[in-house]
Amino acid sequence: MAQWLSVFNETQEKMLPFKARRCRSFFCRLRGLTFRRRIGPDEALLLLGGRESRLETAIHMLFVFFPIATVWLDRDGRVVDTCLARPFRLFYAPQSPARDVLEGPPPLLDWVREGDRLCFENEAS
Repeated sequence: MAQWLSVFNETQEKMLPFKARRCRSFFCRLRGLTFRRRIGPDEALLLLGGRESRLETAIHMLFVFFPIATVWLDRDGRVVDTCLARPFRLFYAPQSPARDVLEGPPPLLDWVREGDRLCFENEAS
C-alpha cells in the first residue's frame, strides 16, 4: 500500500497543496513516473535515496509523456536544485549532490526555491 506524505515548506512556512507518495525501493525509484499518461495536480512522487550523489539522483524522462517539476533535496531536506523536466529527454542531474528527488506537477516550481527546507509528514492512506 502506498504511503502518502504531506509536504511543508519550512522556509516559507506553508503547506504545499499536494501529497507525495513515498518511493523507497529500487524498482519503485526505477519506474518513477514512466509509462504514466499524467500526474494529478495534487500528487507527487518522493524518490528516497541512500546517500548524497549527483549520479544516483539523476532522472530520465524516457516514456514519461508529460513535463514534471523536479526538486532535488539533500539529507536535511534542503532544496539543492530544481528544473522542469521535459518528456523523452534522456538525462537530468542536479548541479549539487542530492539524496532525494521530489517529482510533481509543474506548478511545484512556483512553491519551492533553491535553499528552501521541505519537511514530509505521514498522511492517512
